[in-house]
Amino acid sequence: MSNTSKKNTIIKGTFILTITGFLSRFIGFFYRIFLSRTFSEEGVGLYQLIFPIFALCFSLTAAGIEIAISRIVAQKQSLKKQSEALQTLYVGLTVSLFISFFTMLFLQKHAFFIAKNFLHDSRCTILLITLSYIFPFSSIHSCVCGYYLGFKRTRVPAISQLIEQCSRVAFVYFICFARTKHNMTPSISIAVLGLICGEICSSFYCIFYFHHNTTNTKVRHFHSPFYFSFFELSRLSIPLTANRILLNLLQSIEAISIPARLITYGLTNTDALATYGVLTGMALPCILFPSAITTSISTMLLPTIAEIQTQNDKTRLRMLIKKIGVYTFTLGFFCTFSFLLLGKLLGNTLFHSVLATKFILTLAWICPFLYTNNTLISSLNGLGKTTTTFFINVIGLLIRIVGILILIPIYSILGYLWGLIISQCAITILSILFLKRYLS
Repeated sequence: MSNTSKKNTIIKGTFILTITGFLSRFIGFFYRIFLSRTFSEEGVGLYQLIFPIFALCFSLTAAGIEIAISRIVAQKQSLKKQSEALQTLYVGLTVSLFISFFTMLFLQKHAFFIAKNFLHDSRCTILLITLSYIFPFSSIHSCVCGYYLGFKRTRVPAISQLIEQCSRVAFVYFICFARTKHNMTPSISIAVLGLICGEICSSFYCIFYFHHNTTNTKVRHFHSPFYFSFFELSRLSIPLTANRILLNLLQSIEAISIPARLITYGLTNTDALATYGVLTGMALPCILFPSAITTSISTMLLPTIAEIQTQNDKTRLRMLIKKIGVYTFTLGFFCTFSFLLLGKLLGNTLFHSVLATKFILTLAWICPFLYTNNTLISSLNGLGKTTTTFFINVIGLLIRIVGILILIPIYSILGYLWGLIISQCAITILSILFLKRYLS
């Protein structure tokens, strides 16, 4: 395949993922508004409180394996080894499902302990038990998407993303509508059931598409390559998974510590959860909305860089990473000014929250660094520098945790926002330095 054809493939894949990403985020954006108006701010805070556990379990069951599948499949595709690429998916899916069922049972058994001792709110117990059923379906969804992303075929990831989002929103809306019609107060656990419904629908679509589009690709001599594929996948996925788990542990500490330190500042438990809910359920999704573009670029960038690295073309790598870095940084500056101009309108009109307005205006300054970091970290992962990305992300998280522990008791939630901005700047600088060192 010529360089022009590869470039067109990247552009086409990025365009498809961007369009579906914007549609998905557009739906999700108004879905969050619906949640904020249907449930109390405290309820939204409880809902957001379980996401660190969700992210931690997802990192263990699927996240690292998905990235490993994508990178290995891209390399096999470059070497015209279609059968081995398919075996990589089978092995990854088997391992991911096994870990998912174990995680599901573990979370169900220890939900109360986790809710009481780590989330500091026993009301999260039922939410965690409900959430546990999501992981086998998310494993199927993630592994199949990773397989097709390795081939730079974005149809399955794009459509499955829309199916997941639409089915989740439709389920929650109709259940809440039905309960309200019968004068019953909707519970925030309905939102968790919506997550599961979305993953079930998207995973069934992935299975259907895969079954009807792989009939011509047969696995030959399965037993010997199976073990080879297992060790090849493990060599890459274990460091990725370990990195993601450790990072999510730090992120969990970060998320759990925010309401606790807000109480130290002087807020009540209800006000602390409400503030946390506004930040993570309203302001941050608003700031992250344009990142659908950079997320799509990052998704296509990882297998592309892995393929170019296999060909040992460092000149092309330098040009690709430099162009995309400049593009995403410019996009970030444009979004910063847009949020500064429209932040008050977004906070007051969409969320009817003065606090959301304040958060949006402060977080606007994070956009250039946050959007660029997506592509820089993806570039390093594509090069196989997973230890480097782990080191960079840990530095960023430690800066944010310092902001929580030291600045929040003094400046309230603004202390965390300042720490967040500083951490993203640090990640950008470190990523550029490491990429420059490797590519020079």
